[in-house]
Amino acid sequence: MLKFLFVVILFAVAIYLTTRMIQRRGITPRTQAPRTPSQPPRPMGPDDDEDFLRDLDRRRRHPEDPDSKNG
Repeated sequence: MLKFLFVVILFAVAIYLTTRMIQRRGITPRTQAPRTPSQPPRPMGPDDDEDFLRDLDRRRRHPEDPDSKNG
């Protein structure tokens, strides 16, 4: 009985040390990330367009500018 207990304890220590070594080295089993369906690019709204925002800012600073496109 003592011999069997010694083998079980030795096996448990070996598993524990192997697990600790794997955790320290950062080796983890590879898991596949769930795939998300790729969506087509959405159209940019006018509030996301940098040129549109830049033009709005210019119009706000210089409302009497004749080069400004009103509307």
